[in-house]
Amino acid sequence: MSLLELFILAVGLSMDAFAVSVCKGLSLGKIKGKHMCIAGAWFGGFQAVMPLIGYFLGYVFAEMITKYDHWIAFFLLCFIGGKMIQEALGEDENVDAKMDPKSMFLLAIATSIDALAVGVTFAFLKVQILPAVLFIGVVTFVCSAIGVKIGSVFGDKYKAKAEIIGGIILFVIGLKILLEGIG
Repeated sequence: MSLLELFILAVGLSMDAFAVSVCKGLSLGKIKGKHMCIAGAWFGGFQAVMPLIGYFLGYVFAEMITKYDHWIAFFLLCFIGGKMIQEALGEDENVDAKMDPKSMFLLAIATSIDALAVGVTFAFLKVQILPAVLFIGVVTFVCSAIGVKIGSVFGDKYKAKAEIIGGIILFVIGLKILLEGIG
């Protein structure tokens, strides 16, 4: 996986966290730098840890399903992308202004489940996992911090668009993996 592909994947994965961060910024109103750092640390940290967990789970089963790994990666990424698009077109999420550990922990888990599945895909593709998860974590940190700021300035005007773009990105990457695996 090239650096550009990893960057595009990281941005796609970070869109859920970005959208929630925009809502946090909206609900907080006036924000401080610490709000941006808290959101970035929680979301970026979990977006880095979850693919690592998925990678080790996938690594255990990779030898059994190597023949079909490109199909699995395709379906996982399309499912995740489709879910993101469906959520974007569905009901608005209600995110409150709390930034306490319990609230942030639950939001970080909810926004990083897709990263767990991507980690499984990384095992099939034999991606160098540590640089990949650090990169994903940093990209998500930045996107989340920016999301809080954008939310405080512009509100939730762009939330659904960000999730739709993230879903499309994951679908395209899944299609690329499938086509490479078949051809």
